[in-house]
Amino acid sequence: MQFPESWLREFCNPPLTTQALADTLTMAGLEVEELRPVAPPFAKVVVGEIKEAVQHPNADRLRVCQVVVGQGALLNIVCGAPNARVGIKVPCALVGAELPPGEDGKPFAIKLGKLRGVESQGMLCSSKELHLADDHGGLLELAADAPVGQDIREHLKLDDTLFTLKLTPNLAHCLSVYGVAREVAALTGAPLKAPSFPAVAATNADIVPVTVTAPDLCGRFTGRVLRGVNPKVSTPAWMVERLARCGQRSVSPLVDISNYVMFELGRPSHIFDLDKIHGALDVRWAKAGETLKLLNGNTVTLDAQVGVIADAQQVESLAGIMGGDATAVSDDTTNIYIEAAFWWPAAIAGRSRRFNFSTDAGHRFERGVDPSTTVDHIERITQLVLDICGTAQSTVGPMDDHIVNLPQAKAVTLRVARAEKIIGMPLSQQQCADALRGLGLPVQEGQGELLVTPPSWRFDLQIEEDLIEEVARMIGYDHLPHTPPKAPIVAKLRDEAQRSAFEVRHALARLGYQETINFSFVEERWEHELAGNPEPIKLLNPIASQMSVMRSSLLGSLLQVLKFNLDRKAPRVRVFELGRVFLRDASVANTDTTVQGFHQPMRVAGLACGPRQTLQWSGGDDAVDFFDVKGDVQALLAPLNPTFERAEHPAMHPGRCARVVIEGQAIGCVGELHPQWRQRYDLSQTPVMFELELDAVLARQVPVFQSVPKHQAVERDMAVIVQESVSHAALMAAIHAAPTGGLLSEAVLFDVYRPKAGSAPGSAGGLQPGEKSLAVRLQLSNEQTTLTEEQIDATVAAVLAELVSALGARQRA
Repeated sequence: MQFPESWLREFCNPPLTTQALADTLTMAGLEVEELRPVAPPFAKVVVGEIKEAVQHPNADRLRVCQVVVGQGALLNIVCGAPNARVGIKVPCALVGAELPPGEDGKPFAIKLGKLRGVESQGMLCSSKELHLADDHGGLLELAADAPVGQDIREHLKLDDTLFTLKLTPNLAHCLSVYGVAREVAALTGAPLKAPSFPAVAATNADIVPVTVTAPDLCGRFTGRVLRGVNPKVSTPAWMVERLARCGQRSVSPLVDISNYVMFELGRPSHIFDLDKIHGALDVRWAKAGETLKLLNGNTVTLDAQVGVIADAQQVESLAGIMGGDATAVSDDTTNIYIEAAFWWPAAIAGRSRRFNFSTDAGHRFERGVDPSTTVDHIERITQLVLDICGTAQSTVGPMDDHIVNLPQAKAVTLRVARAEKIIGMPLSQQQCADALRGLGLPVQEGQGELLVTPPSWRFDLQIEEDLIEEVARMIGYDHLPHTPPKAPIVAKLRDEAQRSAFEVRHALARLGYQETINFSFVEERWEHELAGNPEPIKLLNPIASQMSVMRSSLLGSLLQVLKFNLDRKAPRVRVFELGRVFLRDASVANTDTTVQGFHQPMRVAGLACGPRQTLQWSGGDDAVDFFDVKGDVQALLAPLNPTFERAEHPAMHPGRCARVVIEGQAIGCVGELHPQWRQRYDLSQTPVMFELELDAVLARQVPVFQSVPKHQAVERDMAVIVQESVSHAALMAAIHAAPTGGLLSEAVLFDVYRPKAGSAPGSAGGLQPGEKSLAVRLQLSNEQTTLTEEQIDATVAAVLAELVSALGARQRA
């Protein structure tokens, strides 16, 4: 909200400087976001009147003006403005004046000089040259009664400051100059000048019949008929100036009056062209399919969730948001109907955003506007209309006030002891009572308690904490004590058998992955397709339709990142995320860190797509495959030694997916994206992904000392023929299960052989269809002594026997 300081001080003028006033407001919760002077510094610019304007003898577009500036003699000034004419009063910069800097950033000094051979003793100014507005179409024309020779800063009140407040939604009562003044009076003790609203006597009996069909939409509706107004007059300069300093441009006198009262007192109102209203008005919810052309030119289609004001033929206004074009006032308007109403905040909230626009009226009504002052505010508007647009034929109708359903104030109790605990400083009951009474709140005192009935303009006072906040605001947040923590500060030492999440991030970065951070809200379709989750956790109020559920897997977010990069021709993508997923789990209880019924574990997921290596002279362009990402997972989990088992996952290729197992416990999956989803998401390349439980990744083995072997190890190679279905994990498990007496220290698979397609059965080393040959290198060692041939042969025989027994293997000749 923006307003000039001078307007605020008309209601409450505390003995504070501008900066001190701004600091006081900020420390009371009304954050002053910006202080800006109305005009930049300049001097020696006065009100001048053009007494003569003749054509320049040497230029078609210049005029030579004789200007009086209150110094006795006329000044000869050359001017090129198209509106330079006799009789108007304009700003005149005298010789020696310095105008605000131009585009070059340097002050513009006014000197005595000649233009096309004619001496010019000053400069007549436009609003742009004084940096008052961007309009440079001509001279800034002043009011006819402007005193000649008066300093222009004094005449236009340019030594003023614009306050811009950043208000939280609970401070709706401060969305007006008077509302802010009420706060300033409470904070500083300065007297508040309350506005008066003398009743304008009715001079005709005309009313517009009104029916409030929807009391849950409108609690009070007040209206008045005025006849014989003249909307063709100009809005007074003082009103145009104040509206401009509030950020509102002047439209027409009637519209300006309505906007002026809104900024002054905080109540939006609407003025209808009475002659365009057909019959009685009905305040109701819209009917599905009804349309309305608004004042902004948009035509909107309505439904039963939007409130309207309608007449006998059509909808005329969007309730509490914007008027309709059909009944808008114009220069031809002579009879008007002024409307002021109380709209229930819940009936207005979010309605304008459904039509992709917002208004000052909707902003105020959805936060709450005082329902008790509709009559007073119409009296204020009536008087302004008569003063500005009134004629000898103007007549005023009676006040037509319909009170239907007003909010009932509920008393709130404040416990002084509770206020002390929350604010963190000693407070007396008198301090609390004085703070609340200063805000205009009625207070009843009890033993250690205060009973407060919120006034009609305070929609935010509903619970005890609201009153405690008001006490803290009146004390001033800058006056709250600075209390250092008393708890001992002890460093949180991480278990040696666990690494930090940052180490995991660094490990993945070293493997060539880049971290991404994504929303926990995802599209429901992802959960069904990629996570196999038929009942995802749905949000009650999603921020977007495609972000309606909580994710139970990180893979969907990474695929979205991949799609985004591939659409922008990224040749190689490697990304990962550490994030939380959300699962239903009835066994989870409510604690400080958990929510009943929901398990929220952390996971780490990665995705690789594109060439295995970056472009280089010695490498090829082979695409990354399952084994590359499997190797990355092994490197991430090292020195733990995971095993990989064939598995299925909703997001992954059924034949290229493995379960990651550590010490018999599954901690995640790794595999290629399912071809169905690659086609569905229109991916040009197949990504390989993994997702692991973060707790399992953080675990690590504490290093244990081992002496350097004193005796040389022995290596023996053996090749066995097994069925095609035998996996590497099964082979290693059988080898290490052999009774070797501790002599087998390591086994490595170094060759896999399959016969070529079309070869005769048994011709390729005795392999039959459906078989393969696996070559393994065994490393044998003994810490105590050198191995003998008998020990070596016995160990190899034991391994072979275990392979025959467990896997049905046979030694290859």
